[in-house]
Amino acid sequence: MDLIRIGEKIISRRRIDQYVSRMLELRAKGLSQAEVAGRLGVDRTLVSRLESLGEVRKGKRIAVVGFPIQNKEELQSALVKEGVDFVLLMTEAERWDFVRSKSGLELVNTLMELIAGAHAYDQVVVIGSSKRIKIIEAVLDKPVLGYEIGESPIQEDKYVNPDEIVELIRAVKL
Repeated sequence: MDLIRIGEKIISRRRIDQYVSRMLELRAKGLSQAEVAGRLGVDRTLVSRLESLGEVRKGKRIAVVGFPIQNKEELQSALVKEGVDFVLLMTEAERWDFVRSKSGLELVNTLMELIAGAHAYDQVVVIGSSKRIKIIEAVLDKPVLGYEIGESPIQEDKYVNPDEIVELIRAVKL
């Protein structure tokens, strides 16, 4: 039921849900707690307390990029369970399909978008050859955590131990 009686008051659960949803939308757009409180006509501490109640984790925003990965689905599942914010894993065949399916301009634009997006993450983990790890670190102009799976050029899918990657991700979160 949408309406709840508490003593002499009638409370609308729907109205509370709408306020909380709007509060979270505004915070996700980058507004401060004080700005959100001002817009919604509530106390800033209410915004803070609601966030604390719903908080799943604090810490770094993490992206993981890797290729060519033999056990892509298994590894992706483990990373999602760990709360990794962005995962881009490809097999060797998918990597070539990605390159061949785009014109030169489309490929450049897609790569530029991926690079720009990577700057939003506090930590980027790259699974690949030492050469690819160094290239990505240079392009991002920030430290990259590399997990080397072979010498460049790697032309076949490589098995990556999910337990080792999960351990790496947990260490990064600290």
